[in-house]
Amino acid sequence: MEHSGWADEGFGAVADEFARNFTERGDLGAAVTVFAGGRKVVDLWGGIADQRTGRAWEEGTAAPVFSAAKGIVGICAHLLAQQGRLDLDAPMADYWPEFGQRGKEKITTRMVLAHRAGLPAVDDRTLTFEDLAAWTPVIKALEEQEPLWEPGTALEYHGFTLGWLVGEVIRRITGLTPGAYFRAAVADELGLRTWIGVPEAELPSLARLVEAGGRPALPDPETLIMRILTTNGLVPFPGLDDPHGYNSPALLTAEFPGTGGVSSARGLATLYAAAAHGVDGGPRLLSPETVTDAVREQSAGASWSGFPDLGARWGSGFHLDSARHPLLGPRSFGHDGSGGQLAFGDDEYGVGFGYVTNRMIGHGDARTASLLMAVRGCVGR
Repeated sequence: MEHSGWADEGFGAVADEFARNFTERGDLGAAVTVFAGGRKVVDLWGGIADQRTGRAWEEGTAAPVFSAAKGIVGICAHLLAQQGRLDLDAPMADYWPEFGQRGKEKITTRMVLAHRAGLPAVDDRTLTFEDLAAWTPVIKALEEQEPLWEPGTALEYHGFTLGWLVGEVIRRITGLTPGAYFRAAVADELGLRTWIGVPEAELPSLARLVEAGGRPALPDPETLIMRILTTNGLVPFPGLDDPHGYNSPALLTAEFPGTGGVSSARGLATLYAAAAHGVDGGPRLLSPETVTDAVREQSAGASWSGFPDLGARWGSGFHLDSARHPLLGPRSFGHDGSGGQLAFGDDEYGVGFGYVTNRMIGHGDARTASLLMAVRGCVGR
């Protein structure tokens, strides 16, 4: 498969695996960017951005990256903590007084970032999609909600709610919603094609998602895991014609900071390279001390609902290197996104990595694993 871009000498193995993702692993359109030592060493793109029209994937093409948004929110929270504006271990009610009721008085931002707050789904079944997109109604619903367990004592993935909960703390501190704060504090200066709530003007240029076949049947919509992943069915879940509903302009332009990231691969890689090392001689966003705090394990093992231990490990807002989410090593921090997206940084190697695709593949997806193995070999892991 012909692709565009380049890879530095010594990183040709990444280009080889990127090509094999198309010829052997089912990619439709995709891009991968890698920084090492704060310098861009791989920048590749290729394939089809929109299967309906045959529009090609171009330099800078962005796509929905789902929960990779959680890593963006995590970087914003740690940046505020580094500036002394947010104490991750203080009650969230210190910043958001209305939240401190119904057993939530001692919940900290770190508990939410570690998926341990007891609020993995929104309980209010009267909310509409428009309520979720409007921000204030879902925030008020979370203020009134009781935790499912004693906060801090158990793990359950806070699929959508992490974004709203940490996002409201960000809003209370900065006066900006998390998507707007991210652009103002980080993305605009770095020139990133990365958003939480994409501008309408960008919609025609986005890659369009397609669903790979062979997904297993969905569980009962009343189960906790489905309530977590669909916010009680208000946000569509996988369908062959419109994966997860994330081709919808209404969803893409709204701020869903837990799941609504949109980015190019270059945008994600640049973000994590800046966080872990600095880009092209510029200052790093997150200090070594901040990264040490971020990568300290907070959660692992089976979930509160009984979902088995799949080998995942969580720091404060990020996946850590693990059997479930293999990265580079103990200083790696990042987040994946449904269907194959991945972004992470590592300050030991000065690495920033971003891979974005529009073919949604679930179980057995070997694309990122193959790219990561190539990157490991190139940086001497």
